[in-house]
Amino acid sequence: MYENTFPEKRYQKTLEFLKELVPPPARILDLGVKNPFSEIMTQNGYDVSNTSGEDLDDHFDAVKSEEYDLVTAFEIFEHLLAPYNILREIKAKKIIASVPLRLWFSPAYQSKTDKWDRHYHEFEDWQFDWLFEKSGWEIKKTLKWTNPVNKIGIRPVLRKFTPRYYAVYAEKI
Repeated sequence: MYENTFPEKRYQKTLEFLKELVPPPARILDLGVKNPFSEIMTQNGYDVSNTSGEDLDDHFDAVKSEEYDLVTAFEIFEHLLAPYNILREIKAKKIIASVPLRLWFSPAYQSKTDKWDRHYHEFEDWQFDWLFEKSGWEIKKTLKWTNPVNKIGIRPVLRKFTPRYYAVYAEKI
């Protein structure tokens, strides 16, 4: 199951958080195209559908269905210019979302080769919470974790102690 190839710790933490809060089987709309983690959710008993690559800043049709128990958005909102808009449009009553946190010692991610693969936002936890609260969600549980790298230097040492990922579970008010 994707061992030694993908971000093992991030996927493990995310799956544990998901299973604790919304155990399988559940119908999930996973924002973003099919990806390794949507496969992991399927392998763990979830019925997962993905969006089809549409620009989620402008197109909300996928989230307007009430047939899903949960919407997931794992490392998606930092790529959107206005994540508030899609959060307001989601009809499901539950959401689990995660983002990379803003690190004071590292600039926001920007791919040099892919104009779409960049972070317009890297949130602090309070900003992500506020985004959910302003868009009509009540946060029920959160989780933060580090993402250490096996390199030498100041930044790698800081990554061992500084949380990099933040996940929230929220319910529609």
